Amino acid sequence: MNDLFSLEGRTALITGGSRGIGRMIAAGFLQAGARVYISARKADACRQTAAELSALGPCVALPADVSTLEGAQALVQAYSAHESQLDILVNNAGAAWGAPYDEFPEKGWDKVLDLNLKSPFFLTQALSPALRKAAEFRPAKVINIASIDGISVNAQETYSYAASKAGLIHLTRRMSLRLIQDNIVVSAIAPGAFASDMNRDARDRAGEVAAHVPAGRIGQDDDMAGAAVYLASRAGDYVVGATLVVDGGVTLAR
Repeated sequence: MNDLFSLEGRTALITGGSRGIGRMIAAGFLQAGARVYISARKADACRQTAAELSALGPCVALPADVSTLEGAQALVQAYSAHESQLDILVNNAGAAWGAPYDEFPEKGWDKVLDLNLKSPFFLTQALSPALRKAAEFRPAKVINIASIDGISVNAQETYSYAASKAGLIHLTRRMSLRLIQDNIVVSAIAPGAFASDMNRDARDRAGEVAAHVPAGRIGQDDDMAGAAVYLASRAGDYVVGATLVVDGGVTLAR
């Protein structure tokens, strides 16, 4: 059973890995034995997080802005300077934008769709040679971090965010059918309420938010780490194109 969930000897690249859900996943991967590379737009924060996580295992910072094709390609080049293959890619970097319907701006649409939906596709495409090389020995993994807001509708006017996450869930299905031919398994996670800079309500008002969660609490670091390790390890090799909902029952209760 330990081997089933082990990531020993595997390499992982996590975008948006300096904080929030990305950091939770990075910590879980390190504890499972992986060598982890984290990327984030803010270089200082990325390096600080990598230094802190290095207490758990080898963790390297690769600062990059993956919201553009140029930034994504720069990240690929930076990673390639360290590794020739990639076992696990986690497309976690994301953004949100909220505004009333009549005032919602184009920049709030383009910024969110570029990072949340466009970037996962083109970064995965650019890293496919490294993923295919890893897949010669065992299935390589791509895990897209979606959201329960792409499954059910909440009260917030986050139009581009909800659309991007719904699109990412369907993109996961479409990509999975193509990439499984190369022994690359694509899946997704749809988190609910986890404390982060993006979900400030869960971070700052955990008790109030938990009152609306059937499980009676917000998500904890190990909840996210456990889900990601499951999909990344041998245990998740047969989970193709699926989105794992990790939300304490919120989606069912909406």
